[in-house]
Amino acid sequence: MKFYNSIGPNPRVVKMFMAEKGIDIPRVEVDLLAGENRQSAHVGRNPAGQTPTLELDDGRFLAEITVICEYLEECQPAPALIGANAEERAMTRMWTRRVDLHIAEPMLNGFRAAEGFNLFKDRVRLMPQAAADLKTLAQERITWLDGLIAGRDFIAGAKFTLADILLYCMLDFGQTVGQAINRDNKNIAAWFDRVNTRPSAAASKA
Repeated sequence: MKFYNSIGPNPRVVKMFMAEKGIDIPRVEVDLLAGENRQSAHVGRNPAGQTPTLELDDGRFLAEITVICEYLEECQPAPALIGANAEERAMTRMWTRRVDLHIAEPMLNGFRAAEGFNLFKDRVRLMPQAAADLKTLAQERITWLDGLIAGRDFIAGAKFTLADILLYCMLDFGQTVGQAINRDNKNIAAWFDRVNTRPSAAASKA
């Protein structure tokens, strides 16, 4: 297999997932800043022109971070980061979906339409007039999640899962693009600090 990597929070999610599992896949770097991801070679691998992308041993390609992580979980079930049984998998997928839809999407779209405007203006449709509202929406949903995780160690319950990895990578990225963690959300802040100490958090930065 080959892992097509780049800067950004999306590839980092998969790298952190792999680090937790001890999976090491050869990497091919895609120069996102130079627009290599939008050129024909990479679009042939991933029609959306995005990273990351996983090339399978048979030459086919997988895209979308949750799909890649699901595939890797099936290839190497332990340690279980999505779930060891149907109930655990359902809970992880539910919380991962909530994080993705309610926090990651408005946060990243707010960034692209503001700080990232010059980089993305010729690549995707942007709505700079909506940037502030998108960022506000993400923060409101983080506060909503803060209340829901009271008394829990991790987002989906007692176990560290893909939902934690996704949220951690997005919040850590947000801190670098003007979307700082609101420390008044004490449950989220404490959770973030715990996850930040995991070896996979440091390992996934490269």
